[in-house]
Amino acid sequence: MSHHRAWAQIDLDAIAHNIAVIRRRAGARVRIMLVVKADAYGHGAVAIAHHAVRCGVGALGVGTSAEALELRESGLRAPILVLGTIVDEEAAPALRHGVEIGIHSSDRVQMLAKVAKQLGCVARVHLNIDTGMGRLGVLPERAISLLEEIREATNLDLRGVMTHVSSAKGALDPESSRQVQAFEAVLAAARRRDLLQGWIHVANSAAIFTGLAAGYDTVRPGISAYGILPGGLPGAQELKTAMTLCSQIVFLKDVPAGANVGYDSTWTASAGTRIATLPLGYNDGVSWRLGNRGEVLVRGQRAPVIGRVSMDYTTIDVGHIRDVKVGDQAVLFGSAGTQDLSLEEVARKAGTIPYEITCSVGKRVPRVYVGGEDMVLPGQSPSIGARPPLDAALKPHTPSR
Repeated sequence: MSHHRAWAQIDLDAIAHNIAVIRRRAGARVRIMLVVKADAYGHGAVAIAHHAVRCGVGALGVGTSAEALELRESGLRAPILVLGTIVDEEAAPALRHGVEIGIHSSDRVQMLAKVAKQLGCVARVHLNIDTGMGRLGVLPERAISLLEEIREATNLDLRGVMTHVSSAKGALDPESSRQVQAFEAVLAAARRRDLLQGWIHVANSAAIFTGLAAGYDTVRPGISAYGILPGGLPGAQELKTAMTLCSQIVFLKDVPAGANVGYDSTWTASAGTRIATLPLGYNDGVSWRLGNRGEVLVRGQRAPVIGRVSMDYTTIDVGHIRDVKVGDQAVLFGSAGTQDLSLEEVARKAGTIPYEITCSVGKRVPRVYVGGEDMVLPGQSPSIGARPPLDAALKPHTPSR
């Protein structure tokens, strides 16, 4: 019996394998910026980031400055980029720790330059060009002007230029090619004016696995590193799912025909059966939408979820499974012996995407890491788009003109 009531088992060897697949598809000299936002899609950002760096990953991408600072506080010295944006109050802590920041407006240029000057340090920025995502990023027709502002701004250093592909189908969607063409037009104009420097990055997981935007020096895989690809994309079979969500049965009850289970009595026993209670619910990664729809693996067999999934508990029908006892392991998604309950299947039944399933595994579910002894990749040097060491970011800076 496990000493955890519920746990998420994270296979570090699967992560290493997936990074190797990404490296092969991206090219040996292409830098991998592993995206570890949202607590590494629920897998545990600190542990995953340290493991990825040991596997040779050259940089890390996060969603917020708080995520970046958590990684810095854990001892990580690799380049970390906030892919989105920051508010004014976040700037000073981020810059003090050498965190690189995505930038998309003249307002952010002026704010970061002011804070960096006050701190006597360099603000390293990546210009985000909006070619079609529509959330953040400067529009292409304003990008050259903003690049000129960055060059002229005291204490700012352009470390990269990026855009974000909106389609989950990568190159299989014609809109993605249109976005890359718009991005290329900006790059060409920037080169003519000698404004371009640093890393160039476009490709997310879907782009990497469909060959979109090949030839740039950096890629930004996220979900593929954890063994998941959007449905139907080529290469999904090469990946290994890293997370298995487990629990143990804490209570068994024999119920007669006509017995109701759960909130609103949405399930009624058609015949006498045995129900098992699992001590995890929608706070722990079991979607509420799986009530009366989902399945769980117990003793190598599938057991249907019955009744509503509640915040703390999920009930399943195990009347057809022999010798079930309290303490038996239940797998909510992942592998159990020769059986597999894929994230894609669970997400489909819940009417959502696999990303949401892993990201929703709550904080009270401990992450249990297995594997990780063998590192399969050489370290990536910063020679492509070389940058000074982290400590240099904290020194006074006189921009070149």
